[in-house]
Amino acid sequence: MNQRVSLQNIHRMVFYVVVAVLCVGTASKEGRMKLIPIYNPETQRAEEVEPIVRSDVEWRSLLTPAQYDVLRKKGTEAPFSGVCSVPQNGIFHCAGCGTALFYGEKKFESGTGWPSFWSPVSPLNLKLVEDRSHGMTRVEVLCARCQSHLGHVFDDGPPPTHKRYCINSLALQP
Repeated sequence: MNQRVSLQNIHRMVFYVVVAVLCVGTASKEGRMKLIPIYNPETQRAEEVEPIVRSDVEWRSLLTPAQYDVLRKKGTEAPFSGVCSVPQNGIFHCAGCGTALFYGEKKFESGTGWPSFWSPVSPLNLKLVEDRSHGMTRVEVLCARCQSHLGHVFDDGPPPTHKRYCINSLALQP
């Protein structure tokens, strides 16, 4: 009888191992994140990368309270309150994930109190979405890789694009 119970237990264990292996194989195929193209200015080409997905607790531990408010809660820093200086030939990166966003040479003084750029490093690195908050219709600018709120884009910028990417300085890092 003990031998029979042992064989039943072994068969049961084998069954569970097979089911577990099949489930893990399926989960890893389905659980893989879809890769997205992000332009890398160092290699000067688009690369397929995984999106950055973090829990709220992780974001809070990585960002300052002010950065968290802007990047994750779509806040806006007060005009003229941010410090945002990068050499003319430098690159501004997302403060949430480090994705290259704007070249320093495409920054201009808009008089608005927020860093303004007439063009991004690449449209691939940004996600533009309609924003109907605060009784206005605007175009929100998000980081394409981590979905952090950066600011808004307007059609009142200088040539050649006539765009003004109005970005919170808290959303940027050199």
